Amino acid sequence: MRKTIHSPEYDTLLELLREARERVGMTQEQLAEGLKSTQSVVSKCERGERRLDAVELWRWCQALGVSYAEFTARLDKKLSRFVKC
Repeated sequence: MRKTIHSPEYDTLLELLREARERVGMTQEQLAEGLKSTQSVVSKCERGERRLDAVELWRWCQALGVSYAEFTARLDKKLSRFVKC
């Protein structure tokens, strides 16, 4: 396993997060309000400058009105392309 904060797998997570926010028609500012955070933090997370843990991901899904289970299932499906057997 790589010892880097950046990976194609994490980039996939960030892509899905941005898509989810845009799909519900929410700006970074609006998401930040729902997270009780700032637009700067949302931007840094979306660009991969600040990593999200599992609980923070759950909070993002809640703020977006997106099912955590459905989001992670979509993520799992996309990440499966990285599995090498």
